[in-house]
Amino acid sequence: MKIRIGTRGSKLALWQANFVKGRLEGLGHEVELVVIKTKGDRVQDLSFDKIEGKGFFTKELEEALLDGRVDLAVHSMKDLPTEHHPELVLAGVSKRANPADWLIVRPEAVDAARPFRLKEGAVVGTSSARRKAQLRHFRPDVSLVDIRGNVPTRLRKLEEGQTDAIVLAAAGIERLELDLSHLHVQPLYPREFIPAPAQGVLAYQCRRDDRPLRQTLLAIHDEDTARTVQVERKVLQLTGGGCHAPLGAYCERDPSGHYHLFGAWAPAWDQPVRFARLSSTTTHLLAERLVEQWSKV
Repeated sequence: MKIRIGTRGSKLALWQANFVKGRLEGLGHEVELVVIKTKGDRVQDLSFDKIEGKGFFTKELEEALLDGRVDLAVHSMKDLPTEHHPELVLAGVSKRANPADWLIVRPEAVDAARPFRLKEGAVVGTSSARRKAQLRHFRPDVSLVDIRGNVPTRLRKLEEGQTDAIVLAAAGIERLELDLSHLHVQPLYPREFIPAPAQGVLAYQCRRDDRPLRQTLLAIHDEDTARTVQVERKVLQLTGGGCHAPLGAYCERDPSGHYHLFGAWAPAWDQPVRFARLSSTTTHLLAERLVEQWSKV
């Protein structure tokens, strides 16, 4: 059978869709890509938290699944709301890529003596409420400005001097194999600067009643990743925030089998951030216990 994959048209989204396409073709399937433009692609003059509604990078892809234009949607899982249409299902996830955020800094804005190696009073571009809140926590001296566009567009704006630095997901930069040798790259470690729930993971969404495809997708599903990101997304669900709320959650499993959950949450991006950390031998109620910690602060 031919599998039609719905995807956004950005370079990163196409990389992700082609990655899944290659894996499915390796299993002997015929695969076609169908590019669909989303609300998040069309609206470029507002920050994420000012765009009405949740799922503005995913809604149109879900509509294409429901009306039969595509069979499979490939999402950056961090963009996917925790609730979706009852006729749709998450049928699998990829192995997690680098979950960290990276601070990309113009050379003249580097100051090795300051946190994140960023000069005092620097202008940092990001439209993410989560990143704004944590930057404000660690570096209250910096100025935060909204910056939109795909990864290459945001890098171009940085190179033009519109900002001193920007924050991007490491996974996207690594997947696109972008040359950043002319800029300073400062990794923000995910146990300290907490990433978005499921950052670095691809999600495979299809119709609930498409059992042959669901069975096929099990062959490219990573259960270890699914177990940890399920905890992160449960945190998101319990707080009632959308996927662009000022909330970070990162869960990892160590070699001994213990789970460690790191969280950061603020009522708004310009409010104090509450950090929390929990460890357990199981994921059972791990998210619930973390959210309960925040409620006691």
